[in-house]
Amino acid sequence: MEPRSAAWGSRLGRAFAVCKGRGASIWGLKPYVWGEVGRNTVDMSPGNTSSAVSQSRRALFRGRLSQSMPIPFRPPWAVSEPLFQETCTTCDACIKVCGEGVLRRGGGGYPEVNFQAAECTFCGECVNVCTPQALLKTEQNADAPWDLKARIAATCLSQNAITCRVCGDRCDARAIRFQLAVGGVADPIIDLSSCTGCGACVEPCPVDAVEIYHNHMEEQS
Repeated sequence: MEPRSAAWGSRLGRAFAVCKGRGASIWGLKPYVWGEVGRNTVDMSPGNTSSAVSQSRRALFRGRLSQSMPIPFRPPWAVSEPLFQETCTTCDACIKVCGEGVLRRGGGGYPEVNFQAAECTFCGECVNVCTPQALLKTEQNADAPWDLKARIAATCLSQNAITCRVCGDRCDARAIRFQLAVGGVADPIIDLSSCTGCGACVEPCPVDAVEIYHNHMEEQS
C-alpha cells in the first residue's frame, strides 16, 4: 500500500495529465505551447480583427480621457487641437528655431509654450519651418495667433497693498493698468481686447500671480 503522501502525489500527477490533455473540454482553453498562439492568448498580428477592435477601444478610451484634460499651450497660429495632433510630426523644427526659447517638448513630443521661460514675440519663425502645416498663418488669422489671455490672481502684491508694477512695465501692449482703490491698494486691470497673451508678464511676477489661459474655453464655461 502506498503511503498517503505518495498516493496523493500520484493522483495529482494523473489529474494534471488529464487536465493538460483535456483542457479544452474542461476549461474551454487550449493548453499554452511556446511559439504557438492558443485560445488563452491574444493574437497581436496585424490581420487579427479582435486585436484591431481592442486597439480601437483603447484609442477611444484615451480620447475620452484627453477631452477632460486641459489643452496645452501650442505655438502661435496652431490649428485646432485635434487637427494639430494629427498633423504635427513632432520634428522639433519649431522648437529649434524659436529665438526666445519659449517652446519646449511637451506630452507626446508635441511642442508647447512655456511662459515661465520666456515670452512669445510672434516672430513667425515657427510657422515658417512647419512643413506639415500644424502651424498655419493665413490672412484670416494673421492678427489672431491664438486665443490666450492673461489674468492676475488675488495673491498679487499690488492687490495686497505692496507696491509692485512689474507686470505692467513688461506689457508692450499696455494691456495692464492699475486702478487705485480704498486703502492705497492698486488693483491691476487687464484690457482683454489689448492683451495678446504673449506671456511677458508671467515670468517676472515675484509671486507667480499671473497666469495665461484659453479665453474661448472660459467663455464657453
